[in-house]
Amino acid sequence: MGIFILRIPLPAIVGRPFIHFGNTLAALAVLFLGLRNGVLAGAIGLGGFDILNGYALTSWLTILEVIIVGFVINTVFKVLKYNDTKKNIILIGITAGTTKILTSYCTSIIEALMVGTSFKTAIVASFLSLPATVINSISTAICVPLLYFTFRPFILATIRTPR
Repeated sequence: MGIFILRIPLPAIVGRPFIHFGNTLAALAVLFLGLRNGVLAGAIGLGGFDILNGYALTSWLTILEVIIVGFVINTVFKVLKYNDTKKNIILIGITAGTTKILTSYCTSIIEALMVGTSFKTAIVASFLSLPATVINSISTAICVPLLYFTFRPFILATIRTPR
């Protein structure tokens, strides 16, 4: 849903990148739902978007990215003893954004190789295609803490409310 709310296409040498909030929502899913359910939600959301919107051939890469980012977020949160102070959640947001830059760079290289580009060209072209990812990663680093602390009271109330 985060991709449908705001999707601004950007020019790139490799792929068809665009600015969106899908990565932010996937990171929040891991924080609120835990590793397994959060990664599953992110994979269904981002991978499903890819399958339904012309990116089916590379949707497996998107799902792999969600898994990697989810594991990194969960590991950092675990190291922080699941202490959700503002500082820690900001750190997790920055970690999610940074990890996404690295995974997207690798994904772009794989996509370029899939269409027959030479390895050296794929590395350079993927690097030149990073602006959309950097913008998305910055928005993830900013929006994860903002949305986490906005929705945490509602999530906690839902968990504590008997059904």
